[in-house]
Amino acid sequence: MAIHLGRILIYSKKIPQMIDFYSRHFGYTAVYQEDDRIVELRPKGIGIALLLHPASKGQKEGQVLVKLVFDTEDVVGFCKTAKENGLDFGPIHQADGYVFANTKDPSKNSVSVSNRAFAQSHL
Repeated sequence: MAIHLGRILIYSKKIPQMIDFYSRHFGYTAVYQEDDRIVELRPKGIGIALLLHPASKGQKEGQVLVKLVFDTEDVVGFCKTAKENGLDFGPIHQADGYVFANTKDPSKNSVSVSNRAFAQSHL
């Protein structure tokens, strides 16, 4: 039996802002199910769906040890376009044969863009 990671659930107190953030900057589409408080964000192409779940009163946002990493061949170009659309990434970091940059979503979760998936040493 095959099994694969199909969705990532993110708790948030800022569901509308999260929908706007992932839709505008990463091309996701929000899908609503009647009588379901979870909003599913689906990628336009290959990728993992994000489930937005309302955080409870006691949950503190941005306190998980997870970072969402979006693959792009052109990190510099992506960051430039993101800045034009109102999203600032931190500095471009040089790693072992690839580059990446980091930002935060509206709920203070770590988000990164990276070309690691396209680097020759990591194929």
